[in-house]
Amino acid sequence: MDAIATDSGETLYVTEAEAERGSKGPFLVVYETDDGDDRWGFYCSHCNSLNTAMDSMGRIKCNDCGNIHKADEWDAAHE
Repeated sequence: MDAIATDSGETLYVTEAEAERGSKGPFLVVYETDDGDDRWGFYCSHCNSLNTAMDSMGRIKCNDCGNIHKADEWDAAHE
């Protein structure tokens, strides 16, 4: 895992071993600790941003560059 610092000085840990495909580049899983126990969120590898959001259907979006990961399963019942 690679350590990265947030704007507030917090250290988080990014792993390339766990990734979700995005429209512009993969989203990498981020943990609060280097042992990988406390999942924090996602890192956009396209623009190197932690400013990402995930909804209840599993869609991930980078709020900085618009990189998107669509939900794994989708049908009209999800809307």
